[in-house]
Amino acid sequence: MERKIQKGFQGEKIISLPKQLLAGYHEKFPSLFHLYITHIGYFPNARSHFRERPSGCSDNIIFYCTQGVGWIVVGERKIILEANQFYILQATKSYICYGADSLSPWTIYWIHYKGEELPDLNSALKFKLSAEPRTIPYDPLLVSSWEHMYNCLELGYSMDNLCNANFSLFQFLAKLLFNNPVKPNPEDSQQHFSEESIRYMKDNIYKRITVEELAKRAFLSNSYFSNLFRSHTGMPPMDYFIHLKMQKACQLLFLNQNTIKEIAVILGYTDPFYFSRLFKRYMGSSPLQYRNNTKIMPVLEP
Repeated sequence: MERKIQKGFQGEKIISLPKQLLAGYHEKFPSLFHLYITHIGYFPNARSHFRERPSGCSDNIIFYCTQGVGWIVVGERKIILEANQFYILQATKSYICYGADSLSPWTIYWIHYKGEELPDLNSALKFKLSAEPRTIPYDPLLVSSWEHMYNCLELGYSMDNLCNANFSLFQFLAKLLFNNPVKPNPEDSQQHFSEESIRYMKDNIYKRITVEELAKRAFLSNSYFSNLFRSHTGMPPMDYFIHLKMQKACQLLFLNQNTIKEIAVILGYTDPFYFSRLFKRYMGSSPLQYRNNTKIMPVLEP
């Protein structure tokens, strides 16, 4: 729980969830509590705010600063957090402390969260949980997301309220971690190649394109382009393109009465049997099975 000046901060909000309650819910419903909020708060113009944790903290702590300046010390390193920046302090046993700047005290929204999968989550997101604060555009939806979590918990600690707040935590993290940063990133130009290629794929979803064609558009060699694309999307370019085609195939199967053969041709496949095999490999069912399972009344193929 946050330690603050004696009279608190005017307009502050803070909720600390009972440990025994969380432990009981976690033991009874482990699948619903892979990640859960332990403390949540809002400190406006938090002059003299200071908190010291000599033994670290077993929670991750999100600091989202909307005004002013604050600082965070981890071990022997000091981090400055300014308006429209956030920092996620990962669970650690190292000495930590944090507080508001004396001249321009920060206004912060903060959340403690933990769970058995926290180490794996931190490891998986290491490319996003950077060692530096990240600047993001001010987004009222981000504040609304925080307020939603707080309001859920303020209503009480029923299973519905806890699940609502904890599931919303993922949305809040997504808004933070995957928002477009304001400050330029050294990899922005490389990321641009992948995003531009994906747009080109979507614009030409009904055609057949090759890696060579995509690499040429990016002025890169085939191998370098493929490696770069895979590093940003998690899959090779042609696999990604096929995924897009299969998504479009699902839409066509659901929304119109074209035959499987016609849909195959629309998406650039001259062999409908090859298209059907490809669809089943990626979607887990044949095109006809997919159509029948997503329609109230089965559609018979002519």
